[in-house]
Amino acid sequence: MTVTVDPILLSVYARTFKSITDEMSISVEKTTRSPILCEAKDFVTGLYDAEGNMLEQTENLPILAFSLAPVCKYIVDYFDGDIHEGDVIFHNDVFSLGNQNNDVAVYKPIFFDGKLVAWSAVKGHQADIGGNVQGGYNPNATEVWQEAIRIPPVKVYDKGKLRKDVWELIFANIRLDIVRHDMKAQMGACTVGERRMIALLEKYGLESFEAHKAALFEATARMMKAEIAKIPNGEYSGEGMVYFDGHHDGSVFTIRVTIRVADDRIAFDYSDTDGQTNGFVNGTFTSSASATILTFLQMVNPDIPHNEGMVEPIEITIPEGTILNAAYPKATTFGNHLCPPNADAIIRALAPVIPDRVTAGWNNLLCSLTTGVDAEKGDKYVDIGFMGLKGGSGGTKGTDGYDHIGMIDASGGVLDQDYEMFEQQTPHLLLKHEYITDSGGAGQWRGGLGVETDYIIGSENTQFVTFGDGDFEPAFGLFGGRDSILNLIELTYPDGTKVVPKNKDLILGVPKGTHYHQIAGGGGGYGEPARRDRAKLRREVRDGVVSADAARELYGLDVDAAE
Repeated sequence: MTVTVDPILLSVYARTFKSITDEMSISVEKTTRSPILCEAKDFVTGLYDAEGNMLEQTENLPILAFSLAPVCKYIVDYFDGDIHEGDVIFHNDVFSLGNQNNDVAVYKPIFFDGKLVAWSAVKGHQADIGGNVQGGYNPNATEVWQEAIRIPPVKVYDKGKLRKDVWELIFANIRLDIVRHDMKAQMGACTVGERRMIALLEKYGLESFEAHKAALFEATARMMKAEIAKIPNGEYSGEGMVYFDGHHDGSVFTIRVTIRVADDRIAFDYSDTDGQTNGFVNGTFTSSASATILTFLQMVNPDIPHNEGMVEPIEITIPEGTILNAAYPKATTFGNHLCPPNADAIIRALAPVIPDRVTAGWNNLLCSLTTGVDAEKGDKYVDIGFMGLKGGSGGTKGTDGYDHIGMIDASGGVLDQDYEMFEQQTPHLLLKHEYITDSGGAGQWRGGLGVETDYIIGSENTQFVTFGDGDFEPAFGLFGGRDSILNLIELTYPDGTKVVPKNKDLILGVPKGTHYHQIAGGGGGYGEPARRDRAKLRREVRDGVVSADAARELYGLDVDAAE
């Protein structure tokens, strides 16, 4: 039967796919227990067709957003002919297209009239994933087994029946019971997606779904090609820097991208990028390709649907053995956090040819993770300091950067960690969390502000981990805009000893009562500061966003004199 594609119904399908992934996202948010998921929303939900092609997704954390589809396609091939209604499949393995060990995915096949027609999937960052270090971040790691339990595609439910042996094998290797509950929440969200998808098929039929899906992919590809065609044909290059691999002081690595635009297609080639490290500062192909896509999407029409058609005109080449695509069995937990220097390289490459569509640099990452035992509750805890790590984004033509939004791959803002919940879910005592005056790079459109965070560590013998690069290079300005400020993490022990951890560090036995101090810088400025709107600048001086000294020295405005 030939189905005529109805443009109105095509829109209904597109919006319904999005509604389903949004509902799945709400389900995860409301049923998970770890603050990493329910507060920071470090997860993504998605729908895929029978072959694993992306139908839609809800991108709570951008770096995860484009990591589900490659694995879905891998799973289809892996279980070729052995996929059944009621199956539930877990996966995190970075050497079979996973992006990070802690990011564990659930896949649920969707059947209609006895035929595999689609998949629902959820991937979320788990509070622990085994390995040498509670919490999953081990700056001392040199190989994958020191980081995590690897989960290649494995059925935890087979035809609707729990495989208790597999379930217990996985969770026997994970320290925190909360992970078991959070994975159940992800499975529940997949069931929500399954139900809604079946209801859609019951309403319109499988033939209508297949015809309109193909038309949606084609229409989306045309939209993306039209955006690419606005970029002048040519070859453009840019670089981003990575500082310190966790093992060799002074080590520096360069991400190099060559971008080739030919009419309505674009190719990102990382062949000249430096080789993999012997530390944990490596990426996987999936995490690095996700970073490329999410960065480029910031430069195109935001109304393009996020389905398979969107990525069809995009080619990404990342040779194995580079820092962005480490070979087995290298450590790769840091890979998601190579997105900022990757984004820097792409922005620098394309800024000269599409200056109206790029931002200045975003604040890079400098993050801390505390783990230990909350003595008052007797419970283990893991906290990724989302609240303190989120600096500002870069300014762009016509608009200032966002304040306190976070690094480019995980933007989310202040609500990623509620103050009272922080004190409920950890033994720490928050002292300060506020914007930093002058932290946004000066410009005609300034960078977003960064934040300062202080708290008292409330657990004995706390395990303390740092990871990032933002203490080496500030967010860069563009077209005369100024750079931002560097990040900082500093510990002051109860005896007065001050410790400034390395940017990839593991410190054991941090004592209770230690004062934690963090600076997350702002974004870079865009355009000459002297051209900034004077009325706006005066209001910012009044409100403490810009100091009077900076107004004079960087912007050329004497706030004490009449204009």
